[in-house]
Amino acid sequence: MKLLLVEDSERLQRSLATGLQKHGFTVDQAYDGAEALGYIAVNQYEAIILDLMMPKVDGLSVLAKLRGEGNDCHVLILSANDQTEDRVRGLDLGADDYLVKPFSFDELVSRLRALNRRRTGVKNPTCEINGITIDSVARQVSFAGTPIALTPHEYRILEFLAHRRGRVFSHDQLIDQIYDANSYVTRNAVEAHISALRKQLQRAGASKLIKTRRGFGYLIE
Repeated sequence: MKLLLVEDSERLQRSLATGLQKHGFTVDQAYDGAEALGYIAVNQYEAIILDLMMPKVDGLSVLAKLRGEGNDCHVLILSANDQTEDRVRGLDLGADDYLVKPFSFDELVSRLRALNRRRTGVKNPTCEINGITIDSVARQVSFAGTPIALTPHEYRILEFLAHRRGRVFSHDQLIDQIYDANSYVTRNAVEAHISALRKQLQRAGASKLIKTRRGFGYLIE
């Protein structure tokens, strides 16, 4: 799941980004609303974590602009404002969730995973395809009950394609979703990750899961 984290507190920004990355999220970071709009203009995100009280452009203005332009990315508001009218206003402007500071980090992760399941249409956090089980909470993969050891990038590619069965994704689309905006990644790196992933699945006895559509990209049917 690729996120944009918009938070003007450098300390909280750094802490959240580190924690989310450890839980397998790809995270871009913006420190004010204007910077956030710049990221949104050139990247696709599955969710945006949005602070409200920020310099230059406040969070509600960012949200209103997103929805006004037809951007349906999930938005989770983080705010110290705990009044009912503040929550109602944020939700009425198109936010998908609202979490009041201070908050539990585990709850934030759980809410983000719920938003991701809502976007992909997958209600169960465990996905099973041809005997392969992908546990999105534990971030573990197994075949016929036997664990398969994957690197973080291999896991992200497998989970991303599995939750979007039948859709073809090019090298560039995978790079955009699996890596943050500050990473420099080549097509060869993506091919290497997919090749290693296929070998790990085959060693475990799993059938060929990831298909190649020449000239278009990769998919799980």
